[in-house]
Amino acid sequence: MEIDWNNFTPWASLAGGMLIGLSAAAFVLLNGRIAGISGILGGLLEWPKGDVAWRLAFLAGLVGAPLVYGAVVTLPAVRVDADIPTLIVAGLLVGAGTRYGSGCTSGHGVCGLSRLSPRSLVATVAFMAAGFATVFVVRHVIA
Repeated sequence: MEIDWNNFTPWASLAGGMLIGLSAAAFVLLNGRIAGISGILGGLLEWPKGDVAWRLAFLAGLVGAPLVYGAVVTLPAVRVDADIPTLIVAGLLVGAGTRYGSGCTSGHGVCGLSRLSPRSLVATVAFMAAGFATVFVVRHVIA
């Protein structure tokens, strides 16, 4: 393995991680809710009264912020090394996994671990192990 020094951004990555942590902490302190994307999106499927506006605003910010950033800064080219059917199957598997695991990486990995939740620790270890195993199989067994 080798580091791509031209695209190595430790300070920007650290700042981004700190902003994610600060945002998640502010969200739970100000709203009493966990900033787990699958829970926020899944809550829209139920359309609970008085609980829709903040969910839509959160998701609009999630989609809109990169668009605004892209209007100001030149973004690197996007390269996806998979075909459309593979991406669809992967998306469905991730969706099923977040439903089965009662949350996603943002809910368990960021918010749950910071609250010292044992369930989130197990879920995050499972997410990471599955990711490691998938990369190993795809890159070293199948390829």
